[in-house]
Amino acid sequence: MATICLMFGLFAAIAAWLVVVILRRRSSTTHNADGLLIEQASRVQAQRDRSAYSTLSMHNTMPTMSDQFRRP
Repeated sequence: MATICLMFGLFAAIAAWLVVVILRRRSSTTHNADGLLIEQASRVQAQRDRSAYSTLSMHNTMPTMSDQFRRP
């Protein structure tokens, strides 16, 4: 019985350690110049896409002016 408890305790410790490692890795930022330049370029591209593909530019109307959003 002690062996089974030890085995499950070891599994739980490994799972907790993996969760901590994954959460820390996701929230870390880039520290080198290449990574910072890639992040900056992707932020600029996202800003361009948001302004180029807005509702007004795609449909020529605001979202509340279309037939889908009219109240009966």
